[in-house]
Amino acid sequence: MAGPANSSGFHPHLPGRGYNFMAKALGATMWFFIFYRAREDGPKLLGLRHPWEGHGHGHGEHDEHH
Repeated sequence: MAGPANSSGFHPHLPGRGYNFMAKALGATMWFFIFYRAREDGPKLLGLRHPWEGHGHGHGEHDEHH
């Protein structure tokens, strides 16, 4: 049995609204960043594309003009 309802065990206080908001905001920011990096670097990380293959910055055109 867990004991009587009036036991003098550990009773933590609930966090305030500010802490709840900050925890959710920081958690959402973390997941948005993780998904953004997965979109940018996912194929390279999984071996589907090499890091040096066509990153789309147009440096090839710039070199041809010189």
